[in-house]
Amino acid sequence: MNRTPTGPADAAPARRDPVLRLGRAVALPVHPRTLLWCALLLLAVLAVAVATLSLGRLGIAPGRIPAVVAGGGEGTEAFVYERLRGPRLAVALGTGAALGLAGALFQSVTRNPLGSPDVIGLGAGAGAGAACAALLLPGAVPVPLGALAGAVLAMAVVALATGTGLRHPGRLIVAGIGVAAMAQAFTQFVVSVMARDQAGVLSAYINGSLGARDWDHAATIWGAVLLAVPPLLYLAGPVAVNEMGDELSDALGASAARTRTLAIGLSVVLSAAAVAVAGPIAFVALTAPQISRRLTGAAGPHLALSAVTGALLLAAADLAVQQSPVGDGLPVGLFTMALGGAYLGHLLIREWRKGVL
Repeated sequence: MNRTPTGPADAAPARRDPVLRLGRAVALPVHPRTLLWCALLLLAVLAVAVATLSLGRLGIAPGRIPAVVAGGGEGTEAFVYERLRGPRLAVALGTGAALGLAGALFQSVTRNPLGSPDVIGLGAGAGAGAACAALLLPGAVPVPLGALAGAVLAMAVVALATGTGLRHPGRLIVAGIGVAAMAQAFTQFVVSVMARDQAGVLSAYINGSLGARDWDHAATIWGAVLLAVPPLLYLAGPVAVNEMGDELSDALGASAARTRTLAIGLSVVLSAAAVAVAGPIAFVALTAPQISRRLTGAAGPHLALSAVTGALLLAAADLAVQQSPVGDGLPVGLFTMALGGAYLGHLLIREWRKGVL
């Protein structure tokens, strides 16, 4: 006769995901579905990278790409890789990864799908700070430091304007729109008072551009991403616990206030680094974490997957800009803004229907 389980001893054992441990301080759950999607998206990134280097009139033959990347290119191949497409691709991947990480951290600790750095005005603030450093104070203040200062100032103004910090989604969006408008007005003022040639360069920069990038830009953004890895490993556990709520997070020993402060600070630094090399590229930080959550269907910040998703989104957008007759010569930020604006509208409607806004 079949017996129905009646107690814990008869129940099937709960399935546990393997845990990756790095010493005693870091223990990260490894979700098989997340690993699968990471592998698939990395293959997609590789495909976009090959297409970026090989398509078009000056494209490198796909079979020659490994040799050219290894330093065996000559003539036109070497010029295209070393001066035109190689640095641009590296900056696109690094910037997309930084924005994906920044958005994942921000959305996780604020528990708000609308709480990305660009939506609440950090991108515009960082762009204004970078413009001020590069054009109003040339040589006196480094551009990355100016971008960081602008981002921090924008974050502080938004937090003060809401009256509740970064918790209420509706107030966050309204305050962010106001801060972004003020930052953009300041940037437009800078454009209007600068010489025409300098204003043209700044105009492309403030819309988010990957044109005329070099290996120094690539080193800057990838250096920021690599330097962020240790604090990301440290914050991964507390950030995941923080999604359960402040009270439970504090009870489990992961201080919600401290975790939120550190995570938002790291998000600001990553956003500022992205702005410093590519300008304010909109909506990658908003969409990448949301896509990664929907792919895995599991709770958690999905930091690694958000980074890969962000890199893929920006590299694919830049490929479309380079190869599309309509987008030829346009800043990639205009392309991401057009697509991301529609996605933001979808999120706003969804949150309004939930009664969150």
